[in-house]
Formats: sequence, C-alpha cells, structure tokens
Amino acid sequence: MLHQPITVAGVEVFPLCDAVGPMGDAIRRPMPQMFPGGRHGESDEWILHFHCYLLRDAAGRTVLVDTGIGPRDSPAASWAPVPGALGAELARVGTAPEEVDAVVITHLHSDHASGAVVAGAPVFANARHVLQRAEIDAAGEAVLDQVVRPLGERVQAVDGGAEVLPGIRVLLAPGHTPGHQVVQVGDLVLTGDVVLHPVQLEDPRVPYLYDADPELAAATRVELLDRVRAEGGTIGTAHFAEPFTRLV
Repeated sequence: MLHQPITVAGVEVFPLCDAVGPMGDAIRRPMPQMFPGGRHGESDEWILHFHCYLLRDAAGRTVLVDTGIGPRDSPAASWAPVPGALGAELARVGTAPEEVDAVVITHLHSDHASGAVVAGAPVFANARHVLQRAEIDAAGEAVLDQVVRPLGERVQAVDGGAEVLPGIRVLLAPGHTPGHQVVQVGDLVLTGDVVLHPVQLEDPRVPYLYDADPELAAATRVELLDRVRAEGGTIGTAHFAEPFTRLV
C-alpha cells in the first residue's frame, strides 16, 4: 500500500508498508481480550498494517525506524504475514540497504526487528543500530542470537534520550517492553508499539494483552499522547491502517 511522505522540521519521513494482514492463530485472541475495556466494533478481526519509516535529512543521511517482519523463515513467521516487503519499499523511495546510515529498533519484538539480520548477516551493513540498553538487557537468548549478536559492533546501546542525527532523537518509552523507545522529529513522534490500536487514542488507558507491564505502558501512552496533543503534533504508528495521525 503506497503512502505519501511528509516533511517535518526539514526531515522527509517516508512510511514503508512492510505487510498487511491479521495475526496468526499462535497469538490471536478476540478483540475484547486483546484490548480489555476498549470500545470495539462488530468485527472481531484485527487487520494489522506493519509500518516501518525511513527518515532522510537535508544532507541526505538516512535513518530507518524498525526493520519489519523479515523473510519467510524469520522469527515472526509463526504469526505475521511473512515475507515482508521492506526491501522493495526502500527501493521505491530510492534507498539501498547499504545506504542506510542508522537503524532505530523501537523494540525487539519479531515484527519490528526480524528484518535486521537475514541468514545470519546484517542487512544494513553500514548502519549503526540504536537500541535502548534496557531492551538488550531484557532480551532472551534467542533474540540475542538472532538479532543482537550478529550485529556486533554495529549496535549502539543508549540509555534514555539520545540524538541519532541532528533533529532526530530517540526517547525511552517503556511498558510494552522494558526498553521500548520512540523517535521524535519536530512535532512528529514515531510511536512503535506505545499505541497499537485506535481504541487507545479514544482511551489511552486501555491495555494491550501483550504489554510486558500494562500499567507502565498505559502511563507511558497517556504521557506521550498528552504531550503530542498539547503541541498539536502528529504520531506515526506501526500498526494503524494510515501511518500518520494528527492529534488535536
């Protein structure tokens, strides 16, 4: 699905549609179980849009936010609609994997990190990969073996807020996972899985079944959405049908 880029604070932000589809049976649950307390429509089917984002600054430097679900044999294959189309989407916006300067992985769940390493080799060979140290510390051995360790010295572990490129920052936003982070450019925040479904815009305290710490995730979501709304800003989400949502 083709989505148009926007420009924020001099940075072009390209939404990349990696895949579209429902969760597989391995983790799918009825919507009232997935988002307890949310107001759901008649359909019990959650069709996810798997968005990554490419940021290109005025100097032509690029930051990729998340690496998608990966190939057919990726860790996401048990539940997500593999293979992902990230490579084709990057080509569509004129960027080859070796031209990516930095990769931000919002968190190490398989639909956000599985495209970083394929067949044991880093896909974005010339990029530093920015992760929160808390996320690495909390990761299981399988994720470390599949994603983090093959990246080797390409991993840049940060603690809290950090600048990726001038005007492009990561901010710790824990709860969904211990070291979940978001990306801020001007008044745009790329939220990763802080906000997963539109019901959480209506009521940010609606939890998600697979949040590691539901109470902390809700507090993070309330704070982030309140801040963006106060600024009249925009969020770029990972799983909404439309990538950008203006908050007013």
